[in-house]
Parts: sequence; structure tokens; C-alpha cells
Amino acid sequence: MATLVVCVDRADDIGRKTGLETPVVGWEAVRSLVTDVGLADPEDSSVNSLLETLRVARDLRDGDEEAVVAVVSGASDSVVGADRAVALQLDDLIAEYDLDRAVVVIDSAEDERLVPVVESRLSVDSVDRVVVRQARDIESTYYLLKQFLADEELRQTILVPVGLAFVAFPALALTYSPAVGAATITAVIGMFLLYKGFSIDDVLTDLATQTRDALYSGNVSVVTYVVAGGLTLVGVFVGALAASDLGNVEGVVLPAMRFAYTAVPWLTTAGVTASVGRILDEALTDDRTLSSSSINVPFVVASVALVVRGFSGYFLERAGIFDRFTVPATNVGAVTIESFTLGTGERLAVFVLAAVLLAVVGVQVAAFLTEPALDDDAMDDDGDDIETRS
Repeated sequence: MATLVVCVDRADDIGRKTGLETPVVGWEAVRSLVTDVGLADPEDSSVNSLLETLRVARDLRDGDEEAVVAVVSGASDSVVGADRAVALQLDDLIAEYDLDRAVVVIDSAEDERLVPVVESRLSVDSVDRVVVRQARDIESTYYLLKQFLADEELRQTILVPVGLAFVAFPALALTYSPAVGAATITAVIGMFLLYKGFSIDDVLTDLATQTRDALYSGNVSVVTYVVAGGLTLVGVFVGALAASDLGNVEGVVLPAMRFAYTAVPWLTTAGVTASVGRILDEALTDDRTLSSSSINVPFVVASVALVVRGFSGYFLERAGIFDRFTVPATNVGAVTIESFTLGTGERLAVFVLAAVLLAVVGVQVAAFLTEPALDDDAMDDDGDDIETRS
């Protein structure tokens, strides 16, 4: 069994600059590769990584341990293709040289993402990170700035916001005051940093892609989502109006309870509408299979709404904003139910009990609607077993 000392190059910088195909295996081959990479790009840190790979292999051999030196790279246009290319090269090396452990040499954070690929095949004893020491003088700083300005993505991310801040500050300072200008620029820069830090741009891009795919796919949920959004806006508006009608009420608890009590029916209708659209999409697919979780969502939303409305009504009734709930007299056939009044705790108990019963009904309905599909799958499995035995 031997130890693989491997230099990984996820971006295939070595292959692109030298024109060689990986894996490159053997002491002399890697040593010759150092010269080729150095002549192609003397500033590339891959030269130092290759030299570190040779040094580690030499130290292992001096300790009477068998070591195999190799260089692998991800020669592909995509990230997944690059990782798969490295995985295939590692599999070939393991099959040819009977390897059982490895020492990985990297020079960047991008290359470090290949460490799990190596760990899935070999026991990794060490990860050697090569950090190149640079001269910290004015000349090296000049070249670093030159390389920074040559990167278009970095220019747009850093220089554009800074330039806009420098342009906007004098205008705001002359129009209003320097304090207003400084506060505005600071707030905008903070929002930009949060925008980039939370990757909101990626979220918006994914949302736009999903929306476009949903529009072209003709899903019913697109319409129901729009309706749900409108119902949500109505609920928020109606709840805000109800909370503002309380007048000069001290604190925020009672306005919040009033908002919740009034807005919950609209918000619940929005949630049920959106979930029904999702169920219709599943029902109209080719296999026409419904998942129990999708069917159970409307019942869960309605149950939570009952609990929220019950507790918010409880607080409002205890505060004297609502009167006690009176059930009117009702005639059911020959049975006559006289009018009666529910106490504060009794009313809350009715809402909680109704929510629990509705949740149980949702579970039963979901199990009933998905049970035939499970039975069909079981029958298919039994049929397959019978055909196999015959």
C-alpha cells in the first residue's frame, strides 16, 4: 500500500497554461511540469504547489514510506464536470497504484473544495495549504492594484458603490447638510453590504427563474399564488385599519391582538388558496399522485388560524374591547337550542378544540386520499414478485 501525494487544481490552470492532460504521475513528470508551468506563468502559485508536492513526497520517501506523486485537475467547463473529472482521475490512480491514504496539496480556497472528493476515496492524512510569501513594498502593491483593477467583477462590486458614494455626498451636503449626507451614504452602503452578504441577488435571480418556469409550464398555482398575494394585502390592510380604530390605547399588545384577530381570516384564505393551487398542480400531472403533506397543508393553516383567532379574541375580551360571545337560539328540527353566552375561557376552549379536530380531520383526509396510491404500489410490487418467481 502506498501514499498518494496529490496536487489538486480545480480550475485546470495547469492544463490550460501547459497544454498537458492530467493526471501527471511520477517524480520526474511532476518535476518537469514545474518548469513548464513556471515558463508559462512565473507569477502562478501553482508552481509553489507543485514544488511543495515534490517536497512532501521526498520527506515521505526519506522516512522509508512509499509515495506516489501526482497532479490532478478539473478539465471541464462546469463546476460539477470539473469535480467529476478529478474523481475519475483519482479512481484511475487508486486502481493502478494500490493506494490507501493521501496527502492533499492546495493553494486556494477553490481547490480546498476538492478535499471531500479525495476523502470519499482515500484516507486523507494531511491537507497542505501553500501560502506564497510576497514582498510587501510599493512595487508589489502597485501590481496588486493593477490586477485588482483588471478584474471586472471586483470593479463593479467595490469601485462602483464607492464612486457613487463620493458623488452623492457633496450633492446631499450642499442640498441639506453634511450630517444628512453622511447618514444617507452610510445607510445606503450598509444596505448594499447586507444585500451582498445575504446573497439577496442570488435569491432574486432564483425567484425570477422559478417564476418564469412556472409561467411557461402553465401551473394552476401561478394564479392561486397571485390571488393569495392579493388576499394577504387585503388582510394586512384590514388588520391595520382595525388596530388604528382602537384610538389611544397604551402599549402594543392590544393593537397587535386586534390586528391578528381581524387579519387572520384573510390571511388564512390566502394560505388555503395557495395550497389548493399546489394540490391541483399535483393532481393534473401525468402520474396524478397526491402527497399527504400537500393535502394536509390547508387543514394545518386553518387550524393555526383558529388558534390565533381564539387567543387574540381571548385577550381582547379580557381587555373589555369585545363583549362575551352569545350563541343565538337555534331550531334543529324538533330540537330547540336556547340562547346562551360563552365565558372567556369557554370561548377559547371552543376555538382550540375546533383547531385540534380540524387538524385530525386533515390527517385522516390526507391518509384516505393517498392510501389508494400506496395500495396500487403494493399490488405492483406483488405482481413483480410473482413474475420474478415464475
